[in-house]
Amino acid sequence: MAPSMISNTILLYVALSSYLIVVAYGNGNFYQDAVVTWGDGRGKILKNGDLLTLSLNKASGSGFQSKNEYLFGKIDIQLKLVSGNSAGTVTTYYLSSQGPTHDEIDFEFLGNLSGQPYTVHTNIYSQGKGNREQQFYLWFDPTVDFHTYSILWNPQRIIFSVDGTPIRQFKNLESLGVPFPNKQPMRLYSSIWNADDWATQGGRVKTDWTKAPFTASYRNFNANACVWSSGKSSCGHSKSSSSSPSQSNAWLTRDLDSTGQERMTWVQKNYMIYNYCTDRKRFPQGLPTECTAPSTS
Repeated sequence: MAPSMISNTILLYVALSSYLIVVAYGNGNFYQDAVVTWGDGRGKILKNGDLLTLSLNKASGSGFQSKNEYLFGKIDIQLKLVSGNSAGTVTTYYLSSQGPTHDEIDFEFLGNLSGQPYTVHTNIYSQGKGNREQQFYLWFDPTVDFHTYSILWNPQRIIFSVDGTPIRQFKNLESLGVPFPNKQPMRLYSSIWNADDWATQGGRVKTDWTKAPFTASYRNFNANACVWSSGKSSCGHSKSSSSSPSQSNAWLTRDLDSTGQERMTWVQKNYMIYNYCTDRKRFPQGLPTECTAPSTS
C-alpha cells in the first residue's frame, strides 16, 4: 500500500472511530433470546446469559438460533472470531427462512492462516436464489476484540454494517423484476463449521486440527425488529401491507445518508475483494439487473 494511501486510510479510520462512539449496543440475554441447537455441548451460554461461545473440533461444529422470527429488523451482534490459525473454518451469522424457496441474508467469516486476513463473505438469497456474493477484508483484526456486525433489513433495502460502518447495500428493485426478501419471516442463525474443501484459498489450505478447538464468542445480541408470530407482526402490519413506522422503528424507512454512503464507498474501494456485479466472466450473457440499474450499490 502506498504511503499516501496509508495516510488516507489512517485519517479515515480515525474518523470512523469517532463515529463509532455513538453506536449503541443492546443488552440482550442469550438465555432469553437464543437457543443452542446443535454441537453436543460445543455451544455454551455463559456469564448469566451475557456470553455465548461456539466451538469446532474434528468431531463437530456447533450453532444457535434466535427464539423469535422477524419480518424486517435491525439486527446487531458483537462477535470475536477464532484467533490464530483459523484456516478451513467458517463462522456464520445470518437471517434465513426455511424451504427450497427460502430467503437469506448472510455474513460468513472465512478463516485463514495466522497473520492473514479473514474474508467477510456476504450474500443475499430471495425465493431460493442467491449468487449475489460480495467479499471484503476488514480494516482491523477481528480476533483481538469484539466487533459489531449489523444487518438492517427494511422494505426498501438491506444494509450490512461493521462497527456502524456500512459495507454493502442491496436495494429493493422489484419494480425492475429483481426478487427482494420481503414476504418470508426469518430467524437469526449462527454457526461454526469445517469447510476446508473451499473456505481458505479455494480449499488449498486445510484445517489444522492440532489447533482445535476453534472458538468464536458472541455478546450483545440486539434485535430491534418486527417479531413475527402466529401470522402477525409486532410492528402492526401483515406481510402484504405497510404502515408508518413509530420513532422506535425508524429503521423501517432508514436510508444511507451522505456520510454513510461515503463510508461505504471507502470500504468498497479499499477492502472489497470480490463483487459479483463486476464478474463478467461469471455472467457472460450480461450482469444481473441490479448491477446495472441506476444508483445501486
